[in-house]
Amino acid sequence: MSDPIVVTGLRRAFTQGSRTIEVLRGIDLTVRAGEIVALLGPSGSGKSTLLQAVGLLEGGFEGSIRIAGQEAATLDDDGRTRIRREALGFVYQFHHLLPDFTAEENVLLPQIIRGAGSDAAMARARSLLGALGLGERLEHRPAQLSGGEQQQVAVARALANRPALVLADEPTGNLDETTADRVLAEFLRLVRGEGAAALVATHNERLAGRMDRVVRLQEGLLA
Repeated sequence: MSDPIVVTGLRRAFTQGSRTIEVLRGIDLTVRAGEIVALLGPSGSGKSTLLQAVGLLEGGFEGSIRIAGQEAATLDDDGRTRIRREALGFVYQFHHLLPDFTAEENVLLPQIIRGAGSDAAMARARSLLGALGLGERLEHRPAQLSGGEQQQVAVARALANRPALVLADEPTGNLDETTADRVLAEFLRLVRGEGAAALVATHNERLAGRMDRVVRLQEGLLA
């Protein structure tokens, strides 16, 4: 089985006027199957830039990104879309749920887009939301849910298509400490239960310590 993600020599620079700012200066990173890795660093250190690269959400990078054994540089737009849909799941600081859809529908939709049958997709959505303690909240829309519940729905949505790798960018950064602890615990439990790997960007040392491994992004390099 291929490692979910292997990054080699990854570089990203931005030009501002006459200045060139190197955000990533040669990143090497492997996340193994079933491993949950914390990507630790202060705000502005490049964590989101690295996740955007790994998630095939932005171009302009140099180096190699292999996802589930496939080299990203060899993929066209359709190929990158397929990889994002089939191999990756995403959780952001803000949940980005569809406001007019229920919790169940938000988790069901990515499965339908991938081609799952409606019955199987509904069963999967209910199973994931039930595992997160939201079995009684299936028909609630995001505005009817607490911040923690909204983020739990986002976690379920990220896992709906059984991705090899979940990318999470400050997934508890918008929550109070108590809620953040609970949501992270449920995120870790569910990801491990699904057998997925995860790369979780955070600036919180305490939360990072609960993951399998911690890597630190400093001055564009992993320490």
